[in-house]
Amino acid sequence: MPLFSQDKSKSQSEFEIEDFEELPDKSEKQRLPPGQYLAKRWPVLSAERTPTFDGKNWDITVEGLVENPITWTWEEFKKLPKVEQVSDIHCVTTWSLFDQKFGGVAFQTIVDLVKPFPEAKYVTFIADSGYDTALPLGEDYLGGSNVMLAYEHDGEPLQPDHGGPVRSLVPSFFLWKSVKWCKKIVFTDKWERGFWETRGYHLRGSYDLEERYSSQEKPIRRDHKIE
Repeated sequence: MPLFSQDKSKSQSEFEIEDFEELPDKSEKQRLPPGQYLAKRWPVLSAERTPTFDGKNWDITVEGLVENPITWTWEEFKKLPKVEQVSDIHCVTTWSLFDQKFGGVAFQTIVDLVKPFPEAKYVTFIADSGYDTALPLGEDYLGGSNVMLAYEHDGEPLQPDHGGPVRSLVPSFFLWKSVKWCKKIVFTDKWERGFWETRGYHLRGSYDLEERYSSQEKPIRRDHKIE
């Protein structure tokens, strides 16, 4: 039974990707984003209890608007091509960490395997507990080369308190957009609000633009109408 449950009829966003201000160009970004401070260690912050990991029972499912829905066992998932990267991470609670080394599966590898339909514009990541969040597909979002399903940190298995055995990692957005204990990935045609977005957090969560709260969401298209 999921720890969290939501009425999805109430969580569908009235916004689309085109409604938001464009993300800053790389040349305009500050390494330490506005409103953040550099932490000395990785704080442990979770909205949910840490699950018990059993490799025999842990699987990862990808479904929704895709040609090839798939479920991997943990051993099968670990056999997918591995990548490593160094990323900065930023939490909405204002702490940041630089130069964090992660290992795992590139999200693009998953995209290539499941082959999303053309109408799939968004992706929802769902945790073991039911916690969820969503972001658009696209070069500046989940199409970035640094998006991954991470199962290692600093060369060691990702610790459970930080999302192990596996978490989504989307370093270009606040860390709540990277789901701990990820078990399901769903490709959709709607941008749905997840756990924190239905509780007042910003739908997109760009740290460069300090998008922390839903009260900051303002449509920029002149023809946009909020239903």
